[in-house]
Amino acid sequence: MKRRLEASELIFKILSYLFLTIFAICCLYPFLYAVSAALSGRSAVEHGEIVLFPKDIQFEAFAEMFNNNMFWNSYTNTLFITFYGTLWAMGVAILGGYALSKKRLLFRKGFNFFLVFTMWFSAGLVPQYLNYINTKDVFNSIGIMDDKWLVVIAMGMAAMNIILLRNAFEGVPSEIEEAAIVDGASEFQVLSRVYLPMCKSTLATVALFFAISRWNGYYWAKQMISNANEHPLQVFIRLKLEEFTDAEMMVGWDKAYASDSVIYALIVCSIIPILIIYPFIQKYFAKGVNMGGVKE
Repeated sequence: MKRRLEASELIFKILSYLFLTIFAICCLYPFLYAVSAALSGRSAVEHGEIVLFPKDIQFEAFAEMFNNNMFWNSYTNTLFITFYGTLWAMGVAILGGYALSKKRLLFRKGFNFFLVFTMWFSAGLVPQYLNYINTKDVFNSIGIMDDKWLVVIAMGMAAMNIILLRNAFEGVPSEIEEAAIVDGASEFQVLSRVYLPMCKSTLATVALFFAISRWNGYYWAKQMISNANEHPLQVFIRLKLEEFTDAEMMVGWDKAYASDSVIYALIVCSIIPILIIYPFIQKYFAKGVNMGGVKE
């Protein structure tokens, strides 16, 4: 028989659902507004008449974007950086987390301390920039002229994600590893056939963190990639915004749609891939953070 809720529990439940509903609306509204502004006519956008639903629906802003070769080029660059950047960062995080989870690792406490230390203190923006520039010079000296690889490799270290994986690996019973070793498994086989399958939730969560970071990366991509043909989507959106602003100030905007509509269309298209991927990973998200964030 179902237990009847007390008055205090009922009030708490109602307030919780009300708060979560308001929070969800606050999170969803900017995206809905961007879609409406991208689909609305110029007059409605420029006069601030868009509240929730589009007015004077038109698709010229999306057509302008889809017919721009640089848009597709930047989209391809973003997919490249996200895919290879996530693979590289996951490889570093998995190997680092696995090694640090082993008590037999020499100087393990020291390595863990220095890893956590980087989360408390950093060298600063200027030293980090000089480090990346020097790395870029090394790449150029060995014939790697594609700056996208510099972004992929330079962004491959994330202390927080390594700690999440380390804690997840520490939660795997040692008896399972010992049984695998008795059966003749090598160190790599223990990692790939025991630890990784048992930590799928944390791996999926960390992969999502890396993928979103690479997809939304702007500042360092702009600083390290000098060739406009290699710019990712976020840099392209920023440059497009500056271009439209200059066009409005210098010669006036004479299109049938608002320049802001193109920017909103770009924003909508840049969000769609993450919205498609996230529901498939969401089921691992809470479990992965709990498993990797709590040390048993």
